[in-house]
Amino acid sequence: MSSTEVTAAIGVGGIVIASLLPAGGIEDGPVLCPFRAITGLPCPGCGLTRSWVYLMHGDIGSSLASNWFGPVLILAILVLAVVAVRARISRRRPTDLDKLVRSPIILGFFGLFLAYGAVRLILTLTGVIDPI
Repeated sequence: MSSTEVTAAIGVGGIVIASLLPAGGIEDGPVLCPFRAITGLPCPGCGLTRSWVYLMHGDIGSSLASNWFGPVLILAILVLAVVAVRARISRRRPTDLDKLVRSPIILGFFGLFLAYGAVRLILTLTGVIDPI
């Protein structure tokens, strides 16, 4: 199995788990982020689990409020899974994950993700928004 297929499979597994978790109690779960557990401040990825769970239960507003990149990441995983499956069906090896993540589009999204995290951190530190 290629790294693309493994990543797609893990991502799809995460989406399935998000759809099985109850949306009602997701805010009461444990803090999984080491950065947030230590500092009480959000990292760029904080809220992704909640975002996925809300999105999988159809609550787009809460999904975006938890982390804007939750829906983007789900879409990226689904596209990656389709790419991997299509390659397997046509008996080709899927494009290397290293090559995919170096594309300008992916690098741009990663830059936006880091900028989003930095802005959210600054807004939390200045008291404009509440910590997650």
